[in-house]
Amino acid sequence: MQIIPVIDLLKDPLDDCRVVHAKRGQRQHYEPIQSQLTTSSAPLDIVAALLELYPFQTLYIADLNAICGAGNNDAVIEAITQAYPALTIWLDCGIGQMNARALHIGGAIRPVVGSENIENLQDYRAISYACQSTHVLSLDYSATSAMGISELHRSARFWPGYTICMSLNAVGTAEGPDTQRLTEIMHLNAARKSPSRIFAAGGIRNVEDLAALANRQMTGALVATCLHNKQLSADHIKYLSQS
Repeated sequence: MQIIPVIDLLKDPLDDCRVVHAKRGQRQHYEPIQSQLTTSSAPLDIVAALLELYPFQTLYIADLNAICGAGNNDAVIEAITQAYPALTIWLDCGIGQMNARALHIGGAIRPVVGSENIENLQDYRAISYACQSTHVLSLDYSATSAMGISELHRSARFWPGYTICMSLNAVGTAEGPDTQRLTEIMHLNAARKSPSRIFAAGGIRNVEDLAALANRQMTGALVATCLHNKQLSADHIKYLSQS
C-alpha cells in the first residue's frame, strides 16, 4: 500500500502561504496546521518534517487559493519542487476547463482533477485529452452526495489510471474512512478491463484503518492528520508499503 501525505496550502491575511488543517471541506474555517512533527506551518518546513519522518516518494498538494479562484501558490509549489526534485507531486489546483493549468503542468507534477470542479463530461474529456490521461481523478463526496457530474460517479469508464475516493466530509476528522463509499468505488472499478489504482482519502485515523484498506485491495491512501498527531509512525508506513 502506498501512503501519500497531503498538504493544503492557503495564504493568510498577510499573503503568506501556510499549510492549513483541512477539516470537513469547510475551507473558510481552515486554520494553520498544528503539527507534532514541527512547530512551523510554513510549507517547506512541513515538507521537510514529513520527509524526515519517512522518505515519501509522492506528495499531494491542494492549492486552496487556486481551487477557490483566489490566486495561487505557484511560487511555493515551485520552491518545493526545486528543493525536492525527486518528489512526485500530485497537484490539485482546481482544474475545471480545458484551458486551465492542466495544459502547463508537467515533469514531476501530476495534475489532480476534482469532480467537484467539473461541470460536464465534455469538459472532463477535454482535460483528460490535454493531460494525455496522466491526471489523477478525485471523486469528491460531501456528507450527503456525490459532487460534480454524475457520469464520473456512476461508471468507471472514464477513470484514468489513478483515482481517489475523496470523502471531503471526513477530511481532518479522524472519524474513520467511508467504507461504504469505498466499497461502491471498488465494485465499479472491478468492471474495468484495466482497473484504476484506487486511493482512499478522508477520516483515516491510524495504521489499523490503513491495514483494513489494504485488505480491501486499495492501492493506497492520502493522509495528513494521522501523520501530524503521530498516530502513524515510520515503522507503520514501512509495514504498510509491503502489504
